[in-house]
This record gives sequence, structure tokens and C-alpha cells, in this order.
Amino acid sequence: MFVRILYTIILCLAAPFLLLGLYKSKPNKPKFGSRWKEHFGITPQLNSAKSKPLWIHAVSVGESIAAIPLIKALKEQNPEQTIVVTTTTSTGAQEIQKLGGLVEHRYMPIDFSFAVKGFIRAIQPEKMLIIETELWPNTLQAVHTANIPIIVVNARLSEKSCRNYAKVQALFNQIHPNLNKVLCQSQADADRFKRLGIPQDKLDVTGSIKFDIKVSPAVIEEGKALRNDLGSKRPVWIAASTHKGEDEKILSAHKTILTSLPDALLILVPRHPERFKEVFTLCGSLGFQSVTRTSQETTTNDTQVYVGDTMGEMLKLIGAADVCFMGGSLVGDKVGGHNVLEPAILSVPVITGPSYFNFKEIVHDLESEQAIIITTESTLISSTLLLLTDSQIRKTQTSRALHYLNKNQGSLSKVLSYL
Repeated sequence: MFVRILYTIILCLAAPFLLLGLYKSKPNKPKFGSRWKEHFGITPQLNSAKSKPLWIHAVSVGESIAAIPLIKALKEQNPEQTIVVTTTTSTGAQEIQKLGGLVEHRYMPIDFSFAVKGFIRAIQPEKMLIIETELWPNTLQAVHTANIPIIVVNARLSEKSCRNYAKVQALFNQIHPNLNKVLCQSQADADRFKRLGIPQDKLDVTGSIKFDIKVSPAVIEEGKALRNDLGSKRPVWIAASTHKGEDEKILSAHKTILTSLPDALLILVPRHPERFKEVFTLCGSLGFQSVTRTSQETTTNDTQVYVGDTMGEMLKLIGAADVCFMGGSLVGDKVGGHNVLEPAILSVPVITGPSYFNFKEIVHDLESEQAIIITTESTLISSTLLLLTDSQIRKTQTSRALHYLNKNQGSLSKVLSYL
């Protein structure tokens, strides 16, 4: 109890700064408007709850995208099931809103007991599903005390995160008794949770629901149409979900690639919408002929960089490329990479930088299958050129990646069996 009280005091001191970062107005970032009150437990009741709702928490964009196949499968299984999805961020909310009437969205209350209790009173959830690993002590305690089962789905715990939790083991000891089940992406994840004290009978390995990617025929066709607009015969590579400090490295590599392939086009897609304008300005300052997706300008053979400044179109943009570099992997140990399986399902060969701890097991498996290229900043140019200029190597790599993805699918059905 003392540990949680101390934690709450620290949270009180940190909350103004956390909220400032959350609410700070940034270009292309959706605004919270009057819904900011939901973060404090002033939560509107659901519009049409036919049954006690299933509560799914997906903190931001990445978790929201991961949750979508699960949400659709749950609704197919039981169309009458009411589902409420909470996100912390407005960009996550924007992603969930694409599901239309399948779910209702609310903002997640911040980790104060009074706020979480306010949410529970308004929503009356039957069960809470946490996507990946978003474990807040006061939230879990309040939900558990209300006799609401808590299941962590698609749980992952990198070695770095495990060591960080171990530094506050006393606090983690307050967290894990509130969890009913932790469904892990891999055995390595389960082993790390066990090291932190979660009993074996609460741990199961179901695999990653990210393997159960479904891409609609419409998205595939839209990707092909975009490629025709960009130039069907020119070499095109995409740098997807890039972070601050990474774009300069990508653009430097592209400048060199242009000396070998003068008609090459780079699709550059920043991870965060508030950076769209900044990255486009950077392209111009470095002398690139650039256009943005939202400008709807016609690309010509002189266009060198196409900035993807939209949300929710990543699969379409990847589908328009010959090669995909997955961002968040050339910025030291700050980010840990993004989902390398998205290019695989679209038969686009993938390159990642050396920092990929968020997908460590998947990248290592793909590497053992010779289905991915792990590069450094100094070898990014040669790796990209190799794939852009050799269609047979591209075909072989994508075939191996698809085989790996297909043999690992089925996590969704395992998760559904637990629910």
C-alpha cells in the first residue's frame, strides 16, 4: 500500500507535465476539444449498450491498429456484443473511429483511482482487455476491486522494459496480482513476465495477433493505383514510420541512390503527424524535388521525394513501393522499430535498422529465414540498391517472409478461445 501511495504522489507531481505533452497543439494532431474531461473520469455513458460492454484499451496508434483484427473477430463471433475502446491519445482515437459503429470510443482516464472509478461507474464493463503492455498500478487496482477480470492480450515485454520494471519491483508486485491472464506474443516474453513474479498459471503463449494481418482487396488495388500515379516503371522505396533524427539519414541515403538510379523515388512517411510539415520542409532545404500526398500534386519523373502526410494509409503506401525500410530502427535505442510484418503481407521486401527490440524475436526469425535485411546507417544505401536493382532477390525475400508469416498465423483464434 505504501508503495502505491508513494507512486501516486509522484504521479501527482508529474501529471501536469504529462498532460501538457498530451494536450499540446501540434500540426495535424487531432484536438481533444471538450473531451479532455474523460481523462479525469467524467465519462459519457454508452449510446447503445445492449449488454455489459467489453472494454479494450489500446493506448495509441500502434496498439489501436493491432486491436482492429481482434475487434472485428469479436463482432463476427457475437454481433450483439457491445465493445468500448479506450485510447490515451487523440491519434489513437482517430484510428479507432475508422471502425464506425462497430465500437464506441472513450478516452482512457489517467491513473488516479477517482478517475478510473468514474469511468467504471459510467461504462460498467464486463471485462477489460489490455493490448500489449499498458500496466498502470491504480487503474489495475480499481478495475480488480470492481471484480472486472483483466486480460493482457498480445503481451510483449522487451529485455529493456523487463529491466526497467525490475528497478521498481516493489511497484510491479502491486500490479501483477490484479491480472487474471497474460497472453504473450512469445515464450521469451512469457519468461520475462515470469522473472518479474507473474505466476506460471497466469501466463500463456498465443503468438502475436499481428501475424493475423488481413489486407482488404480495396487497399491492395489502391496501392497499385498509387504506384501507377507515381510511375510504374521507376524504382520506388518507402521509409515507413520514421522518427526525428532518422529522416536526415534516409534522405542522405536517397541522395546517393539517385546517383545510381536517377529516376528513383522515395516515399517518406513520418510516424507522427505533427512532423509532416517539418519533414516536407527538410526535404526542400536539402534540395529534393518533393510533393506531399495531401497536396494532390501530380508527380513527375523529376519528383524525388513523396511525403506521406496522411494517417491510416500506411499499407496503401507500402503497397506502392518496391522496397520498404521500416523506421524507428536508426535512432539508437530510443524507439525499437515498428511492425516489419506489414510489408511482408504485401509482398514488399523489408529492411530494418539495428534497433528493433520491439520486434526482436520476429526480426531474428525472419533473419534466420533470410527474409529480411538488417542494415546500419553505413550499409543502408547498398542494401536498398541491392533490392531495388535485383527483382529475383526481391521475389525470394518476399516469398520467404510470406511463408514465415503464414506459418505463424492463428494467434487470433487462440486469443478468442480464452475470451
